[in-house]
Amino acid sequence: MTVIGGEVATGFEPVREAFAENFARHGDIGAAVCVYRNGHPVVDLWGGIADPRTGRPWTRDTLQLVYSATKGATATAVHLLAQRGELDLDAPVATYWPEFAANGKADIPVRWLLSHQAGLVALDQPVPLNDALAWHPMTAALAAQQPVWTPGTAHGYHGRTWGWFVGEVIRRVSGRTPGRCFADEIATPLGLDFFIGLPAHERERVSHMVHSKPAVDLTTVAPELVPEELRDQVAAWSDPDSFSNRAYMVTDPAAIDFNSPEVQAAELPASNGIGTARGLARMYAALIGEVDGTRLLTPETLTLATNEQAAGRDQVLVAPSRFSSGYQLPTEDNPMTGPNAFGHNGRGGSLAFADPDRGVAFGYVMNHIVSGGHDLRAGALIDAVITSLE
Repeated sequence: MTVIGGEVATGFEPVREAFAENFARHGDIGAAVCVYRNGHPVVDLWGGIADPRTGRPWTRDTLQLVYSATKGATATAVHLLAQRGELDLDAPVATYWPEFAANGKADIPVRWLLSHQAGLVALDQPVPLNDALAWHPMTAALAAQQPVWTPGTAHGYHGRTWGWFVGEVIRRVSGRTPGRCFADEIATPLGLDFFIGLPAHERERVSHMVHSKPAVDLTTVAPELVPEELRDQVAAWSDPDSFSNRAYMVTDPAAIDFNSPEVQAAELPASNGIGTARGLARMYAALIGEVDGTRLLTPETLTLATNEQAAGRDQVLVAPSRFSSGYQLPTEDNPMTGPNAFGHNGRGGSLAFADPDRGVAFGYVMNHIVSGGHDLRAGALIDAVITSLE
């Protein structure tokens, strides 16, 4: 039986039970979950193994890479700049980044970058990975790229490119790299254990990720045997020229080893944030209320940040998705805890969000990266949070 560390407030025992069950039945190796209610932590749990290669245990201070859950942190930095009047989300990107205007992009507003409507999911010529990690060669390539659909007419998840696009806007406006801006404006004031660009001295605290593939690769199955509701997605995955594949082929090689020190040290504001569940939950709690005297966004800014901007069939995911200006909004597959929640999940299972109606902020991170549509872990924890609240 996995030893669970941490504590829960009275009434939130169901979350501890669900967390333990994730280890016993749903495949967690090392993980942490944190819940804030009305600005105060009510769940802070961790357990399991941080590095299966050595048996190093997961402790209170273990750090975890959270893939696209990073986007919520990056979006928060953008909205802080907008709140101060330094950035207008409805102004053209080229106002702040003149080179971006090339190839028909002069009128694309910042908001369309944030909400995945810019049609800039892919590159005609992938950038060598080392150049992408160095930042400027990638942003130069993206500035020169022509959109793959008419901007503003559709939306599709900019899984990789989003971070460089939005991060470069942050850099141009603030004069700081996106990781430095996040650290100065958000992590330091709130005392968050969360980094976009891992400092070398924090490396020993990071978990080692283990990746699992689906039991059945549907792209190898005869089309007539694929469940009807998945056929469009499987067809897209099988087509190397689809947006679904091209969105993740912007570097050469396309595969990125997110366990590597070089990747973790770089700033990839879409995908390599590293931190604790506590850090994520605390950030989201400070978006919807005060946490130890600090609130990140005013109610007015928060409303503008979380209003729906794009919804419906996603050109990359080939499934329904919903986005505000940088945050995911609830869907049937990712309901969070209510219709007005907002946040972001990450590849393989991580999830962080806030629900202003319930006064709840949630963070879940883990090192067993599960592919496919049958990952029950975050959903089980959310169900337990709702049970505890009710």
